[in-house]
Amino acid sequence: MFHPFLWVSESSRTRVFWGFFAIAAALMIVMQLLGAPLKTAVAPAGIVSYELAGSAAVSQRILASWDARIRAYAGLNLGLDYLFIVSYVGAIGMGCSLLAVRIRQRARVLAWTGIVLAWGQLLAGALDALENVALLRLLVRAGTADGLSAWPAVARACAIPKFLIVVLSLLYLLVAGVVALAGRGSGRQAARVQ
Repeated sequence: MFHPFLWVSESSRTRVFWGFFAIAAALMIVMQLLGAPLKTAVAPAGIVSYELAGSAAVSQRILASWDARIRAYAGLNLGLDYLFIVSYVGAIGMGCSLLAVRIRQRARVLAWTGIVLAWGQLLAGALDALENVALLRLLVRAGTADGLSAWPAVARACAIPKFLIVVLSLLYLLVAGVVALAGRGSGRQAARVQ
């Protein structure tokens, strides 16, 4: 099966997955801690509210609700997000690939779905990176209105499909994981019967 992680040797793929997973989990915790001050009445979901603002007016209200210290947290959060992109794309994409290969004999359509979603992580990562460019551009130019009105729409247009790809991929990991575990259990029972 042609997936985006063929460059990793087959014997190393599980270890590489867990490496990506550990880095993504650690970064997620750090970013949650750094993102806590970003939650305001105007931005109840913090950085996610900012990502989905969609208009210059809403973005400016969110930025106005953050003082200079909180905007620094936002900038740090967005900077760390570039490392998070690499780690979650690696973890989710590698997980989709590993499960797709494992279940390909029992559930071909589900396996091919996993391969498509593994490739989709590259798109999610690219969308996330572009979204960050837009959000950083707005953050640096907070309080000015010079030609920045398109950036909130760009951020939102990138964020929505990114979230959709990631959520679908996480659902795939759950379903394919259950199928893989069920197959492992039935394989053990068949071995006992023989």
